[in-house]
Amino acid sequence: MKPSTTFSKKEHLCGEIRVNHLFTNGKAFIVYPLRVVYLVGENKEAIPVKALVSVPKKRFKRAVKRNRLKRLIRESYRLNKFPLIEKCIEKNINIQIAFNYVSDDEMDFNRIQSKMIVALQKIAENLNE
Repeated sequence: MKPSTTFSKKEHLCGEIRVNHLFTNGKAFIVYPLRVVYLVGENKEAIPVKALVSVPKKRFKRAVKRNRLKRLIRESYRLNKFPLIEKCIEKNINIQIAFNYVSDDEMDFNRIQSKMIVALQKIAENLNE
């Protein structure tokens, strides 16, 4: 069974309490230009992986650039999330992930996607430990 290729609203990490809990208790690492914060828990929900994408207003004043970068990050996540979701289902856990863009420069889709693949692989490797 291959998961859906969409990134639906159910897969988005929402709610101030959940986001604060993720940033206070989660583990973080950087795969430049992304800072990734993730938190592993028992599988209480139907959706095994929930994600959040953030591009700071401090680095990109124009909403057009911020929104474009968020779209690129979401799309690269959507295309490469399957191995992580399958591993979470197999281990019966759920993960909350936040992707923060930390570069001052706009990057193209191919570079963002290659870094997203590395970040998701790193999370999957950390699940094995």
